[in-house]
Amino acid sequence: MTTLAKQGGQGWQPSAGTFAEAMPQIWGDWGVSSEYGRLRAVLLRRPGPEIDAVTDYNAALWLEPMDPHLARTQHDALAEVYRANGVTVYYVEDGRLDKPNSHFVRDLMLMTPEGAIVARPASRQRAGEERFVAETLGRLGVPVLMTVHGEGTFEGADVALAGPELAFLAEGQRTNAAGADQVEWALRQVGYRQVVRLRLQPPYITVHLDGVLSLVDRDLALVHPRRTPVQAVEALRDHGFRTLEIPAEDRHMPGNAVALAPGHLVMPAGNPHAKQLLKETGCTITKVDIQEIQKSGGAMHCMTGFLKRDNL
Repeated sequence: MTTLAKQGGQGWQPSAGTFAEAMPQIWGDWGVSSEYGRLRAVLLRRPGPEIDAVTDYNAALWLEPMDPHLARTQHDALAEVYRANGVTVYYVEDGRLDKPNSHFVRDLMLMTPEGAIVARPASRQRAGEERFVAETLGRLGVPVLMTVHGEGTFEGADVALAGPELAFLAEGQRTNAAGADQVEWALRQVGYRQVVRLRLQPPYITVHLDGVLSLVDRDLALVHPRRTPVQAVEALRDHGFRTLEIPAEDRHMPGNAVALAPGHLVMPAGNPHAKQLLKETGCTITKVDIQEIQKSGGAMHCMTGFLKRDNL
């Protein structure tokens, strides 16, 4: 009796190699292994009508009322900086009118070397935003490794990828232990041998890890002098990173920057002390005024879903 190819007989062609090797041909050129490799593609959500009718900014999880027209103008300016530096900008086009934080795309996903992890926001105000990010990833052809599920909560800004083998993963108000366990498992599957678990201590002055830790070059990190967990600083130094403390005088989220390439940062306008420190290390700084958007509680790192960075 002849075994057909369908049954594994002659003519059957087994897949060869790894998922990462096959991904460019099957899915496309996606993947992120660090926070500082040259940036090639991002996912943004231009603030839409959902920010127009906010009457209770505190209930919306904002810090202050925000002018919608100015917020959109500033968001467009950030997108233009990305394009001017060779970054392809994709947008989440759909959303809900009751979700005025949807422009913080980093919270809703985490890109890894082999695809995206879709978040599960911790608050009722934001629950559901991730669906529109997942739909966009599907349309673009970005593989989704996992959606955080069960009792887990997770927001992508609670992870910092320090390179192809080292990642930091924080628990706090937005990411609980069950969610962190799922994300750690996924990170280890795609090659992160060391996942350093951190705790953002109550009363949760620090909302996300990217508020206290920013990886800006192959060997350089910005840290908050009083809020960055000591385990993170120790692990960074063990891996050859230098650390710069974010100056207390700067009030415009200097650590919430995005590396366009190793040592080339786009940062919120203002923050002269942090900029001077970074320039003294050899970094190049591109400034963007997003102070209106910052009234909703985040800056450019919070707004940017990374889709593609060069491997180092």
